[in-house]
Amino acid sequence: MHLAILTGGGDVPGLNAVIKTTVEEACKLGWRVTGFRRGWAGPLNYNPDDPESSRDSIWPLDLEAVRTIDRTGGTVLHTSRTNPSRVGPSALPAFLKPAYGAGDGPVDCTPHVLSVLENLEIDVLIAIGGDDTLSYAARIHTEGVPTICIPKTMDNDVFGTDYCIGFSTCVNRSVEMIHQLRTPVGSHERILVVEMFGRNSGESALISGYLADADRILISEVPFDIDKLARLLERDRAANPSHYAILVVSEGASVEGGRPIESGKADPYGHRKLGGIGQWTGAEIKARAGVDVMVQNLGYLLRAGAPDAMDLMIAKNFATLAIQLIEAGKTGLMTVIEGGRYAVKPADISTKGVKRVDVETMYDTEGYSFRPSEIAGLPMFLR
Repeated sequence: MHLAILTGGGDVPGLNAVIKTTVEEACKLGWRVTGFRRGWAGPLNYNPDDPESSRDSIWPLDLEAVRTIDRTGGTVLHTSRTNPSRVGPSALPAFLKPAYGAGDGPVDCTPHVLSVLENLEIDVLIAIGGDDTLSYAARIHTEGVPTICIPKTMDNDVFGTDYCIGFSTCVNRSVEMIHQLRTPVGSHERILVVEMFGRNSGESALISGYLADADRILISEVPFDIDKLARLLERDRAANPSHYAILVVSEGASVEGGRPIESGKADPYGHRKLGGIGQWTGAEIKARAGVDVMVQNLGYLLRAGAPDAMDLMIAKNFATLAIQLIEAGKTGLMTVIEGGRYAVKPADISTKGVKRVDVETMYDTEGYSFRPSEIAGLPMFLR
């Protein structure tokens, strides 16, 4: 058996643990594992007619190669947001331009990816990623390539699973950093605005803000009134004996009647950089409240470093489950956690819906704060 493995999208702590455990479990069965570097950019940039020039796109993985990688964060295979089904002209490899480069718009290079997997004699491909990475893996499964999907994202927003690798570390880091930021904001008696991940789902901000006891939380699902928010934070600051208040903001949050703030040109796959709502909100609060505001974007700090114990455990168990499925001849599946238990669902489950904060039962839309209607019966992470 020859497996391929890749990691796509934003990096999260725990990816290396998936890679290591996959290799270890595969080697026990006498299987080979090849890593594709940089997510789907690996097979996209591999030239079967010139394998020597494509060595940087693949990495034969053995026990020695993965021996210590689970002790660090990120992904040793590197990552990208490449989606071979829509490759822009600037990302199209030179050797593919004669076949795919006639137009100005994005092209579907799936036939090339399929030929690469056939050329390398890949029996099963394991894809670790979020919606974009996993939806493409589900697609090539329908094209005849056996696949297993493993969900990861700090936003915990892959539909079909209660939990994605990276979420626990994100929350732990956020809570720690928010508490540390109480020192400068309290010393200067200001209002603190903390921006963190959450393009479409505000779950990471909501849970982190709840556990860090932030005064107010803005999530991607609910547009906010900036005047009301400023009044609430003025009141919070006045009620605090140390004369400060804390607001946590999802990067995808938007003011009523507005849109999430994006910057820069779209990359070759249509993605624009999201962020800036923290700075905008901070400036508007200062103008309305007449109080100095500190703004801190936690950003890549949440991706940095090793995984916590929860993400390490789930990463290892998802990888072990993936190998067990392949050994049993089962593919076209995604490893999930459902109701606190490990389970599997069809690989394309992530394309069947959207996973968002249950606003009605979890959020106070008037007070911009966490508000669970009832805890009994909810899973550990309240989702």
